[in-house]
Amino acid sequence: VQLQASGGGRVQAGGSLRLSCVVSGRTDQSYFMAWFRQAPGKEREFLGGIRWKGATTPQTDSAKGRFTISRDNAKNTVYLQMNSLKPEDTAVYYCAAKTILGGYNAAAEYPYWGQGTLVTVSS
Repeated sequence: VQLQASGGGRVQAGGSLRLSCVVSGRTDQSYFMAWFRQAPGKEREFLGGIRWKGATTPQTDSAKGRFTISRDNAKNTVYLQMNSLKPEDTAVYYCAAKTILGGYNAAAEYPYWGQGTLVTVSS
């Protein structure tokens, strides 16, 4: 399974970006997908996840009300819509996938990762 994240870039504070993550390879399984981010010098942070049929998990406080996760299974793609971006949102954003049920907010739960896409928010 390969994950390809895209959509990062530089944006001013208050702006929006939509990240995409395309799953390729073995796409016949029902993957639980999640978005994480990692700022310089910080641990990888869970932002939120989405189940195969579209139900989303609770999001981290930093994402609530500003970030929305969605998926299009026909396109094998998961999205992270980010609005009202702040300089503290600057990080490398990763998508991740797993097939095994269980916990979802720990990076160690995920065997499959995208390469990351950099988001820079300027003030």
